[in-house]
Amino acid sequence: MSIVALIETLVGAAIILVVMADAFETILLPRRVSRRLRLTRIYYQFTWPVYKRIALRLLTLKARYAMLGIFAPASLLVLFTAWAIALIVGFAIVHISLGTGLKGMTDAPNFDEYIYFSGVTFLTLGYGDVSPIDTLGRGLAVLEAGLGFGFLAIVIGYVPVIYSAFSRRELEISLLDARAGSPPTSAEFLARMGEHCDEEILLDYFEQWEVWSAEVLESHLSFPILAFFRSQHDNQSWLAALTMMLDTSAIVLAGIPEFCPYHARLAFANARHTAVDLAQTFLRVPLTDRPDRLDSDRARRLIDRLNSAGLALKDEQEFLVKLRELRELYEPFIQTLSEYCHLDLPPFVSDTPVIDNWRTSAWMRRSRRLEELAGHDDHAD
Repeated sequence: MSIVALIETLVGAAIILVVMADAFETILLPRRVSRRLRLTRIYYQFTWPVYKRIALRLLTLKARYAMLGIFAPASLLVLFTAWAIALIVGFAIVHISLGTGLKGMTDAPNFDEYIYFSGVTFLTLGYGDVSPIDTLGRGLAVLEAGLGFGFLAIVIGYVPVIYSAFSRRELEISLLDARAGSPPTSAEFLARMGEHCDEEILLDYFEQWEVWSAEVLESHLSFPILAFFRSQHDNQSWLAALTMMLDTSAIVLAGIPEFCPYHARLAFANARHTAVDLAQTFLRVPLTDRPDRLDSDRARRLIDRLNSAGLALKDEQEFLVKLRELRELYEPFIQTLSEYCHLDLPPFVSDTPVIDNWRTSAWMRRSRRLEELAGHDDHAD
């Protein structure tokens, strides 16, 4: 074998090994891969910022949300296609370097013919119009066909796993609509709990949040693409739900100790762990220079909302100091995730009257809009 043929063989084999290793780490390896030089990581580090920048230039907010929602499933299809093409090209290069003879082609097959043969073999189409005529070429073709069959099976099995994890994540997000509004706020959640429920029910919610945040941590570390899958409603997201859970737990720990502080601490710890690890997964630097989510005006309204629900604080000043200390533990991480994923963070207390998603619909909003327009026309007359 000549030096050129040897180099071609090594190049083709390197392409195959790198792609298969990347696919294995992305689909099968159930843990975070900290190595920065990965095809999938480079792919998303390049495509997501570009895609997001294009989406944010759209004129209407609705069009932006719609375009951002397409990214995750579309990027998976492009990634799978890129893997398949790279493997087909890698095997074609190896066949060329080995000088594999092809029955049904010209005496000296060119690169296009080897690509066709490699693609037919990898996708196990079985046309039979092209076949290798030497032993080494046949062995390599069998290896490629087996690899292609396994690759397609793994990819097909990967999609249901992704959507199953997405559905489990969205379940708790949907439940928060009636409990904390949309977007969910800690003030609204605690006010509704204080008005209608007792400590045992709040304890159950903290336990649910602890489990939910742990599931989000596990699934999103194994499959980071889940972070780009957006919720059904534009005013809901996994990051908004996680933030609301952190805010609520922090409020209870800072000023309402009689409300199961132990379970609030567990929920806070797991939710913060999720925020920190996901920020590290996406190589995001914590942000500490963002506008205060709880300025003096919102802090006053938060305290008033809690007082009106019967959740009076013993010492308001001490409460605000403790709450700020707890917020410093997680807000830099949720801020950087919010900026990277372009997901809005919920406030501690809503600036406008809270309207749950279940109380409204597109038809109702359209009817109200028509009524407003009709009233405007009557006034003009």
